Amino acid sequence: MSGFFGTALNSSCVLDLFFGTDYHSHLGTRRAGMVVHGENGFTRSIHNIENTPFRTKFDGDLDSFDGNLGIGCISDYEAQPLLIHGKLGSFAITTVGKINNIDELTELCFENGMSHFYEMSTGDINPTELAASLICQKDSFVEGLSFLQDKVEGSLSVLLLTPDGIYASRDRVGRTPIIIGKKEEGYCCAFESSSFLNLGYHHDRDLGPGEIAFITPNEVIQMKAPGDEMQICSFLWVYYGYPTSTYEGVNVEQMRNRCGSILSRRDNVDVDSVAGVPDSGVAHAIGYANATGIPYARPFIKYTPTWPRSFMPTSQTQRNRIASMKLIPVREMIEDRRLLLIDDSIVRGTQLGNTSKFLYDSGAKEVHVRPACPPIMYGCKFLNFSRSTSEMDLITRRVIAKLEGGEVSAEVLADYANPDSERYANMLEEIRKFSGFTSLRYHRLDDMIESIGLPKCKLCTYCFDGKECACHRKKADKKED
Repeated sequence: MSGFFGTALNSSCVLDLFFGTDYHSHLGTRRAGMVVHGENGFTRSIHNIENTPFRTKFDGDLDSFDGNLGIGCISDYEAQPLLIHGKLGSFAITTVGKINNIDELTELCFENGMSHFYEMSTGDINPTELAASLICQKDSFVEGLSFLQDKVEGSLSVLLLTPDGIYASRDRVGRTPIIIGKKEEGYCCAFESSSFLNLGYHHDRDLGPGEIAFITPNEVIQMKAPGDEMQICSFLWVYYGYPTSTYEGVNVEQMRNRCGSILSRRDNVDVDSVAGVPDSGVAHAIGYANATGIPYARPFIKYTPTWPRSFMPTSQTQRNRIASMKLIPVREMIEDRRLLLIDDSIVRGTQLGNTSKFLYDSGAKEVHVRPACPPIMYGCKFLNFSRSTSEMDLITRRVIAKLEGGEVSAEVLADYANPDSERYANMLEEIRKFSGFTSLRYHRLDDMIESIGLPKCKLCTYCFDGKECACHRKKADKKED
């Protein structure tokens, strides 16, 4: 995932941009950047944040920034924002999302006169540069952004900074949010609504799916009306979103409390305390504890001063080791206790298995696990929410392959995703044994949707049930024809 922030003020925007971007630091781990535009044109800075927090890297740059318009980003992949000089003029651009058809779009750019792209250290093309090239194929920014929305397979939201204002373009079906904030001096736009609350802005509105707006210090102009179909990522509430943020009118912390409460309805486990795996599992666990009357406790504490989230090496072995180093047990609250753990999800299965092992090693009598979402059955096709490069990285798919003796059909996978099927029960039992849990019960998809409070048709649940939105299916069918 990644996150971005933009601001257009009648005074200097530098500090608002700095703090607003910093408030997105939980959404990315590799690169960060800021661009402002003022009397002297564009000023930009990009830094690697893999081992150092955003604030530390950018604090020394602030004196060199001057302007009233700016955009910034926290990125999990490519360096951005980029400065572009094209036929539409000079502009800066930053994106959030995932382009699945990069090769196809690259060829389209070459066919239309593009001669080359810069190659990143990974050997890939920077997707934000590709987005800029596609935009510049049209005669205006609005036409170009609309063209980009239509061509991208996956998801891409954009902030585009010009000398006159900021274009904010939400991806075609709204998988990620863009939220407008307003105060006396002007406007901002952000991924996280909580990023602007302490800066004096109040919530003005959310952009709709596919909507394009032009933001100046004095107004927000709708340049393209929103579409009818929305598929916002349900995982934003379960895991990625910051607790104080609100998407489509639904607050993250309230959803997680409600999620834990609803999760408890189908449970009758006898335990001494409920704990949330920090950080995102905590609110789910509080909701469960409040609903059941079982005491909430913290049998382990997350140590963050020297282990920030941004320090996550590419090696899976190192990531597993770092994840285990962050959690320090409170033996006095573990020994001879029956514990119920709620985590946001189980992806590969390694980390939570290690957590239960260290609880047993610290004297726990029982460790019961309740993920706050359904089993993740499919790799995300629309956002970079996981580092997994193969669906076989998912513990569910490895267990299914073991149970079925190899590859399986879509129909068999759908049966494993059905919480009322025998295959589902067998899968859970295998995951439970592999991880060493005393018991395992996932949140059901219908219950998770109830926890969010939006209709299923407005949520992307692909990673849980493999079902794509109607417009994506139509596009795929048209391509096949």
